[in-house]
Amino acid sequence: MTRMIQLTNLSLRRGHKLLFSEASVSIHPGHKVGLTGANGTGKSSLFALLMGGLQADLGECSVPKNWQIAHVKQETPALDMSALDYVLDGDVVFRQIEQRIAKATDQEQHEQLAELYAEMERVGGYAAHARAGRLLHGLGFGVGEENQAVKSFSGGWRMRLNLAQALMCPSDLLLLDEPTNHLDLEAVVWLQDWLKRYEGTLLLISHDRDFLDGVVKHILHIEHEQLTLYSGNYSAFEKVRMERLALQQAMFEKQQKQIAHMQSYVDRFRYKASKAKQAQSRLKALERMDTIAAAQAENPFHFTFYPCQNLRHQIVELEHADIGYGEHLVFNDLNFSVTAGARIGLLGRNGAGKSTLIKAMSGDKALQGGELKTAKDLHIGYFAQHQLEQLDGSSSAIEHVLQLDPEATEQDVKNFLGGFGFRGEKADTPVAPFSGGEKARLALALIVYQRPDLLLLDEPTNHLDLNMRDAISFALQDYEGAVILVSHDKHMLNSVIDEMVYIDRGQIHPFDGDLDEYQSFIKQQLKQAEAEEAAKNNVVPINKKQDHKANKAAKNRLQKLDKLIDQVNQKLTDVTARLGDADIYEAENQHELNRCMQDSARLKAELDEYEAEWLELSEELEG
Repeated sequence: MTRMIQLTNLSLRRGHKLLFSEASVSIHPGHKVGLTGANGTGKSSLFALLMGGLQADLGECSVPKNWQIAHVKQETPALDMSALDYVLDGDVVFRQIEQRIAKATDQEQHEQLAELYAEMERVGGYAAHARAGRLLHGLGFGVGEENQAVKSFSGGWRMRLNLAQALMCPSDLLLLDEPTNHLDLEAVVWLQDWLKRYEGTLLLISHDRDFLDGVVKHILHIEHEQLTLYSGNYSAFEKVRMERLALQQAMFEKQQKQIAHMQSYVDRFRYKASKAKQAQSRLKALERMDTIAAAQAENPFHFTFYPCQNLRHQIVELEHADIGYGEHLVFNDLNFSVTAGARIGLLGRNGAGKSTLIKAMSGDKALQGGELKTAKDLHIGYFAQHQLEQLDGSSSAIEHVLQLDPEATEQDVKNFLGGFGFRGEKADTPVAPFSGGEKARLALALIVYQRPDLLLLDEPTNHLDLNMRDAISFALQDYEGAVILVSHDKHMLNSVIDEMVYIDRGQIHPFDGDLDEYQSFIKQQLKQAEAEEAAKNNVVPINKKQDHKANKAAKNRLQKLDKLIDQVNQKLTDVTARLGDADIYEAENQHELNRCMQDSARLKAELDEYEAEWLELSEELEG
C-alpha cells in the first residue's frame, strides 16, 4: 500500500489538449508543495485528479486510501445556518459523534454515552467551537459575526467561510487553489502562519511568491507537459530555473554554431567526390543529433503607462471628511492629501476602511461631510473587483478600447492589447466567457489606455498569474503619476510603494517600518486577540512547571539549531566551491551541474528556515 502521493508515467488530456505526458513524481507525507505553471497548464486538473474527479488517460495516480482530503468549495449556498456552524461542518468526525451523542441522549443509553464522550475527547471535539472561532477570527471575521447566517455574507466573505471549513477538517492532504484571492494582507499573514503549523501534506496553487516562500518547502512546476519537483521555496526554484534556462540557452547557441558549421561543410562538399564520404558522415550526424530547444522564459505580458496629462503638485485632498454608510461612520473629520508622484500603500485589518477611502477619493462614494478637492482636469484610474462585472459581456476587448477612443485604428488597438495577452481571436472574442484573470487584465488595460494621473488600485492582483503581476510591477516602477495601492501581495507592495499608512479606528497613521515589521505587528495583534479569546472561553493557561518545561525544550532546540546551521553552512560551502569549478559547466557534466544547483537552492532554503526558527526561539526566551 502506498504511503505517499505517487504519479507514475501519467498522461492526462482535457478535450484535445494534452496536459501531462508520461509524468512521474512522488510527494511524501508532510511535504508542503507549491504547484506552479502558466494558466491552462493543468494545475486545477491535477487537483481534480487527486480528488478522484478525473481519471488519467495513461499511467497511474495513487493517493493513500486512508487519507482524508480537504479542499475549498467553489460555491457557497445561501444558508440560514450560522457561520460558526458552517465552519464546524468541516470536521465531519466531530459532527458524526455530536449526532450520535444527541441520539444516545434521547434514548437514554448512558453506557454508550460514556463511550461517546470519551471518543469526543479523543478527537478534540470539546475544543471544536473554540477552534472554529479562531479560524473565523484569523480570516477577518469580527466579534459576533460568527453567529450571523451564511446567506448574510457577500461572495468574497463566503469564500472565506469555505476556506475556514476546509481548514477545520482534520485532513491528511490539504488542496488549496489560490486561497489568498479574497483575503487582505492581515488574513494572508495569519493563513501563512497557520499553514506553516499544518502537519499534513499540503499542495498549494498560488501566484503570490512571498506567500509561497513563507509556506512551501518544495515546488512542483508544470511546463511542456511535464511535472518537475524542486527542493526549496519559490525563490530558490526561480533561481534554479533561471540558471537552467541560461545553461540551456548557452548549449542551444553552441549547438546552433556546430550545426551551422557542419551544414556548411555538407553544402560545400557533398557533391565533391574526394569529400563526399566526410560530407555524408556529417549529414548523418546532423540527422542523429538531439536538437536542444531555445530557452523560453520571456514574459508574455509587456506594457508601459503613457505620460501623465496633469502633474500638479497636490492632486487630491480630503478636508474634514466624514465617510461611511448610513449612520455608520468609517472616517470622521478626516484630513488626507495625495501629492503628484506619491506611492502610498494602505494597510489595516479588513473593515478598517481601505476600500472605502479609495472609493471616496475616486468620487465613487459621496462624502457625508467635508470636502473632496481634486486638481483641475485630473484623470483618475480606479481599479476594483466590482468593475470586472461592469465589462460589456457582448463586446470584445477591441470594442471596449474603441468605445474609449473611436478614432483609434483597429491595428493600433490590437498592438496595445497584445501587451496584455489579448492576441489573435482572443482580442475579437466577446468577453462574457473570459476567466476572472482575463477580465482583470482587460480592466487594467482600459485604465492604462486612459493615461491616468492618479492610480487607485484596490487588490489589482486577484486572479492574475505571476507573469502579469511582474508586468504590472515593472510598468508601475516607470509610471510617473501617483499610486494608492491596497494589496495582500507583499512582493507587489515592496516593488511599487514608497510609503505606507495604517488605517485604524477611523484614523490614518504613518507606518515607518517595512512590511516585515508590519507582519510582526500583525502577529502580535493576533496573539493578543487569541489570548483574549482563550480567556473568554475559559482556556486554562499553562502553569509555571509547564512553562519551565517549555523553556527547557526551547533551549535544547536552540542548541540543536546551532549545530544544524553549522552543518548546512559547511555543505553549502562545499557545493559553492564545486560550482566555482570551470569543468562543471561542460556539457558532459550537465547532470552534476543540475544536482549541485538544486542542492544549493535546497541548502539555502534550509539555512533560511533554521535561522528564522533560531531567531524566533531566541526572542521568545529573551521575552
